Amino acid sequence: DVPAWLKSLRLHKYAALFSQMTYEEMMALTECQLEAQNVTKGARHKIVISIQKLKERQNLLKSLERDILEGGNLRVPLQELHQMILTPIKAYSSQNSSTEEHSREADSHHPSSLLGSDSQGSECKDSAAAGMPQHHLPGCEGESGGAPLPEGDLPGQFTRVMGK
Repeated sequence: DVPAWLKSLRLHKYAALFSQMTYEEMMALTECQLEAQNVTKGARHKIVISIQKLKERQNLLKSLERDILEGGNLRVPLQELHQMILTPIKAYSSQNSSTEEHSREADSHHPSSLLGSDSQGSECKDSAAAGMPQHHLPGCEGESGGAPLPEGDLPGQFTRVMGK
């Protein structure tokens, strides 16, 4: 939900700009690109920093998982997870997805996909569920369970931390 994320950053006036781009385009934004779109200097800086934080979520989740497994306080990890769930998260699909899944995924990534709409919601959820691997989380009671998740599987990593 990019508009809600932008609103939390007090940058909601730029929601229309973001509605014209895909998740990958958003994650690759630079200050120069934003300047070309007449985004103010302060907002450009804040957007670039916020996108960098989005890119660091995978490492943050790994760190939170370690902290939990070491018996640390759960308050901080829960607060971090709460903040993270309010950020845009792309559904994960493996690189070796079938052609049918790939075409369904491509169909769901047209420019309005960042804003999401009720009419697209179930369609996007269906394609996301079809491409999402099922993760078995053995021993969630404190073991470092299961095989490592693939890089970029943010939903899987988030779910694993929640399971711990």
